[in-house]
Amino acid sequence: MRGHGASVAGGRLLVSAVVVALVVGACGAGASPSAVSVPDRVKAAGTLVWCSDTTYPPFESVAADGTTPEGLDIDIAEEIARRWGVTKDVRATSWDALLNDLNAGTCDLVISSMTSTFRSRADQADFVDYLKTWLAFLVAPGNPKGITTIDDLAGKSIAVDPGYASEASLQAASADLVAAGKPAIDIVTTRMSDERWAEELAAGRVDALAGGSVEAVYRVDKPPYAGASEIGGPALDPQPLGIAIRKDDAGMKEAVAGVIDAMYADGTMQSIVERWGLTDAVELLQ
Repeated sequence: MRGHGASVAGGRLLVSAVVVALVVGACGAGASPSAVSVPDRVKAAGTLVWCSDTTYPPFESVAADGTTPEGLDIDIAEEIARRWGVTKDVRATSWDALLNDLNAGTCDLVISSMTSTFRSRADQADFVDYLKTWLAFLVAPGNPKGITTIDDLAGKSIAVDPGYASEASLQAASADLVAAGKPAIDIVTTRMSDERWAEELAAGRVDALAGGSVEAVYRVDKPPYAGASEIGGPALDPQPLGIAIRKDDAGMKEAVAGVIDAMYADGTMQSIVERWGLTDAVELLQ
C-alpha cells in the first residue's frame, strides 16, 4: 500500500501475501484565518496549491462527478487553506512525480498519504507529520493460518506491493525473524489485479495480503475482498504520514506545523478521521 509506502494487490493496496493485518462536517470549526501564521506568498496568491495522487481512496480520490477531489487528505488540505484565508487547488499528480513537481514549483505542498520516513524522502523535502498508519494484513475468512503475531508471519507467504514502505516494513520484519532463528517471510511482489489476489488468498496460494492499515480497513468490505478476506495479523511498524514542503520554502514548514497543531488542539483532526470512518486505522499524533 502506498500510505505506508500503495495497493492491496492490484490497486495501490497490494495486500501482502501473508496477511493484511490491520491492525467534514466538523472541518468548519476551528481557528479563524487571522489566528494563524500565513506564508506571505500564499496570502498574496490567494490560493494554496497542492499536489496529490488522487487514485488512492479513502485518502485522496475523485468524486462521482469525475472531477472533484475527495478524501481524508483532501479534507485536511481544505481545512489548512480555509484557516489561511485562501482557496485550495488540488492538482492530480502521478505518485512518482509528486516530490519532483513540488521541487519544480508546480505546487506549494504535497499531501498524498506519504510516509515521511521512507528511504530518502527526507533528503528531497521537509515534512510535517499529521497521522500515523501501520502495516496491516488481510487474511482468508476465519484466519485459517492463525496469523495474529509477528512470529506467526515466519515462513508464511505474504503479498505486498513492491517499491513502497509496506515492502520495506515486511522485509525488516523478516530480517528480525531470521535473526531470531525463525524462517524468513516468503515475500511475494508479483503485480496482479485485486480480483486475482482475492482468488489467490481464497485458494490458499498466499497466506495473507499486506498493505497500509487505512487501505486494509477501506477495502476489506468492498469487492473483490468482501467475503473473501478479513483483517488479521499484527499491527506492524507504525510510520508517520507527512505533508511535504520544499526545503527552500522559508517559513512554510513552521506555518504548516502551526496549523496542524491547531487542528489537533480544537479537535478538527479527530473529526476528519471520524468522518471517514478511520478511527481504527490511523493513530493521532496529539
